[in-house]
Amino acid sequence: MSLLVYVTMPDQESGLRLARRLVEARLAAGVNLVPGVLSVYRWRNAVREHGECLLLAQVARTAFAEARALIVREHPYEVPCIMALPLCDGHEPFLQWIADNSFPGGATSVSEDSSS
Repeated sequence: MSLLVYVTMPDQESGLRLARRLVEARLAAGVNLVPGVLSVYRWRNAVREHGECLLLAQVARTAFAEARALIVREHPYEVPCIMALPLCDGHEPFLQWIADNSFPGGATSVSEDSSS
């Protein structure tokens, strides 16, 4: 099974840095960056608004624990937003591409770059 991992970052630069780290470590098959997100949230008893960059990472379930650990380790927030949503269905070749390119420990892929 694959997951869509939702992460907010303070800006596009830090988001791009984290996206590259996840893909280079083979913990995510790919990451989409959505800059210009405005977040409204409660923090320490105050309502806040802050511009952020949203990351949507395609991650195999087996790689999620390591991906989450890397995100927590490198994230600048005290409490980073990290949510994993199961991909119940989708285009089977794309789901296979996620499985082939995201693994625990960054193991070697079974079929290299089967998507474009």
